[in-house]
Amino acid sequence: MKIWTIAAQKGGVGKTTTTISLAGALLRERARVLLVDLDPHGSLTQYCGFDPDQVEPNLYSLFAAAAEDNMIGIDDLVLPTQIEDLSIAPSSTALVTLERRFGLKQGMGLALKRSLARASKHYDYCLIDCPPTLGVLVVNALVSCEQLIVPVQTEFLAERSIDRLLGTLKMIESARGTPLPHLVVPTLFDRRTRAATETLAAIRARTDINLWGGVIPVDTQLREASRLGVPLTLRQPYARGSIAYQALLASLRNEPADLAETLRDVG
Repeated sequence: MKIWTIAAQKGGVGKTTTTISLAGALLRERARVLLVDLDPHGSLTQYCGFDPDQVEPNLYSLFAAAAEDNMIGIDDLVLPTQIEDLSIAPSSTALVTLERRFGLKQGMGLALKRSLARASKHYDYCLIDCPPTLGVLVVNALVSCEQLIVPVQTEFLAERSIDRLLGTLKMIESARGTPLPHLVVPTLFDRRTRAATETLAAIRARTDINLWGGVIPVDTQLREASRLGVPLTLRQPYARGSIAYQALLASLRNEPADLAETLRDVG
């Protein structure tokens, strides 16, 4: 099972949209996908039709058990969604209390990794959606994964969020003992705005990050897909946003990048 984490230390940049859109693109290729929603806001959980205020079981149970030196396998927390081959380990709003209650307990940063190690072989990919703040939840996600995907909105604060990312990466790589491959993904790109075009140019001028060559455009159909609870990459695979996310998936898997090149500056 390949484990990818989608994280950024800023809200509203498209983390959940990227997570579910990549999942939809993988499902189109008949992959079996497990979603892990570590964000207490539970946007991914809601997308899949569950209420993070009420859903049971949920990921809070995993961390509460780990604080007592017990371990819950991820399979015990997974729920099927209405979409075939798509399952989710749902969030809980109680996760917001995790830092205060258990954040300093030894070994909490490895709880998710240990739980995923017990996962059945029913999944080909695990995609982890993260909150926008650095803490024990994000540490768990970064320690667990083999690929970090960093959505960065093409607006003027983007470079500051990239600088924070690089600092976090150094800390996590020190704890892991190995480099963590990352891919920065420009999102919410609108070629009609000066802010977007200038920010994209500034990001592309950097040499200290691994930057995807394409962009994810602003596409209102992505928002409509969220309302319907079906990834746009499944519902309308030829929409602008869908094609961009399919190109991103091809890049992540080192496949031919014809779509990425075609849509390099789609807007």
